[in-house]
Formats: sequence, C-alpha cells, structure tokens
Amino acid sequence: MHISIVAEKIFEIGGWPVTNSLLLALVAFAVLTTFALILRRQVAMVPGKLQGIFESALEELLGLMDSLLGLRSVSERYLPLIATIFLFVMTSNWLGLLPGVGSVGLTEYEHGEKVFIPLFRGPAADLNFTIALAIISIVSVNVLGVLAIGFWKHLSKFFTLKSPIYTFVGLLEFISEFVKIISFSFRLFGNVFAGEVLLTIITVLVPYIVPLPFLFLEIFVGFIQAFIFSMLTLVFIAMAVREESAH
Repeated sequence: MHISIVAEKIFEIGGWPVTNSLLLALVAFAVLTTFALILRRQVAMVPGKLQGIFESALEELLGLMDSLLGLRSVSERYLPLIATIFLFVMTSNWLGLLPGVGSVGLTEYEHGEKVFIPLFRGPAADLNFTIALAIISIVSVNVLGVLAIGFWKHLSKFFTLKSPIYTFVGLLEFISEFVKIISFSFRLFGNVFAGEVLLTIITVLVPYIVPLPFLFLEIFVGFIQAFIFSMLTLVFIAMAVREESAH
C-alpha cells in the first residue's frame, strides 16, 4: 500500500506536469460542462421532474443567500460564483470516491523500487488544488467588494490613518485575508485526504462489506465540505459588499 501526500505526475504537456489530481479535476470540469449543456437544452417553461428538482434546490440556495445578502437581486448577482464553487468541489470530491480511482494506474521504478502511481486522485486531496481554489475565492471576494462599494472604501478596511487603533485593526484585517487562504485550503485538503487514507486502509484490511459505511460517510463529508467552502465564501462576500463594513 502506497500513500503519497503529494499528487503524482502522470505526464507532461510542453514541460507542464499533469498530475493525477489535475487529471480528475479536468474530468470533473468536463462532467459539469456536459451536464450543464444537456440540462440547458431540456429547459422548458413547464418543468419536468429533473428540472423541478434543480429549480427547488436553486430556490433553497437563493433563500439561504437572501438571509445573508438581504435582497434577491443581490443574491442572484453572486449566485454563479457560489453555485460554481459548491458544484465543482462536491463533484470533485465524489469523483474521487468512484471505483478505480486510486486503484487503476501505472507502475514505475524509483531508486530500484517498484512504485504504483494511480491514474486518478481526488483533486482536493492535493494541497495545490485547495490552495488555488482558496486564492480564487478570496480574490473574488475582494474584487466583488471593490465593485460593490468602490476601490478606496474597500481599501480603507485594511489601510486607514483615522487612529492608531483603526490602523492596527486594518492591518489585522489585511493579514486575515492571507489567513483565510490557509484556513480554506488546509480545511478542505485535510478532510478529503484523511478520508481517502481511511478508505484505503479499511479496504486493504477488510476488503468486503465493512468499507461501505465509511464510503457513505465520505460521500456525506464530500457534500459538507463543498457546502462549507461555498458558504464561507458567501459570508465573506456579504461582509465585503456592505458599505458599512468599510468603516
């Protein structure tokens, strides 16, 4: 049994390494894109069962966003970002639990030893993926804050000379933006990677029946982690776009 905390390289494109986690992330992107195109063609004024389910889920999400943002028009403005983060993280987490992920791969020799390299790996089990996602989230929050209340008002949350106390608090706010990236990335990475290690160990020790409850648990964890990541992004957006939070 080989457990690597670093995503393994499968091949290169123009000197750019393509890892097994990046490969599965591309698969998740392709799955969501294909599903969106199919669903778009089937959208009708009188919704069918599948469209009705998605409209109900969308309405619930908008209702949750309304409770933080206040207005439906504001919720609809930021819905694409929040829904995209949620669906992409959840799909990536669930694809990482499919049969064959982690068990189908290549065999290579490193330092004279045979090493198995899985072809696919859960994207969130790679710290590079979660850091990149966290950076996108926090940068988006600040860009949306600038667009909502203006550049200088948004910047005044971090840099102000009103008083020594406000200056100190502003610097803490600025540092907290980087802390959010670390917190976001390590929370998602830690939960997903720990789940994959647990499933691997249980499957090796007891390969039949026993791993099923843990698999269902990881399916639930994959959903919860996607929900937490997207909801924290929503909370930070709500704080950034309110003009009074800039004072």
